[in-house]
Amino acid sequence: MQDISCDILNEMESDEWVCDFAFAVDIMQKLNELNTKLQGKGIFAHELYLEVKAFQWKLGLFAKQLNEQKFIHFPLLKTQSVTQESSDKYSSKLMALQKEFIRRFADFKAVEGLFDLLNSPLACDIETTTEELQIELIHLQADNSLKMMFESKPLVEFYASLHSKKFQNLKKFARKMFVLFASTDFLHHEN
Repeated sequence: MQDISCDILNEMESDEWVCDFAFAVDIMQKLNELNTKLQGKGIFAHELYLEVKAFQWKLGLFAKQLNEQKFIHFPLLKTQSVTQESSDKYSSKLMALQKEFIRRFADFKAVEGLFDLLNSPLACDIETTTEELQIELIHLQADNSLKMMFESKPLVEFYASLHSKKFQNLKKFARKMFVLFASTDFLHHEN
């Protein structure tokens, strides 16, 4: 029994183990931050997807920086003497994690264009949208007062406040997207 405890203590005293532990704590903190954001109240599916997509990009950045022995985003790891071999190992783990995120959220990728349209109707390429939305999007993008309203209101309120006749298809699209992803807030805000 004493041999086992000595082995554990020796392992915990090794520089490599301490670096591995620091890396694990740093990355778990980032995963916990993402998890907290994803569990926020009143978050819509397109917002969840944006958080996941941003996290995937961050993982790529972190992997590249760790490979270059830049530890700015890993405060505990930064305090350790990290070998290039360990940096490469952590970089590989982050790339594997990024690939797993991409695999697990592949279904969202299929509706990314719809999320982009919902989230940024003023910046979308009108020619790539469905024909029934094109004219309404032209009117929306041409109207400065609607642009200001878009910037000043929450997304649900913005769509709900659009004129029902003039933006009938756009409102229908937004309603489908919000209801499809379990938000009834849109129905309560509609005029």
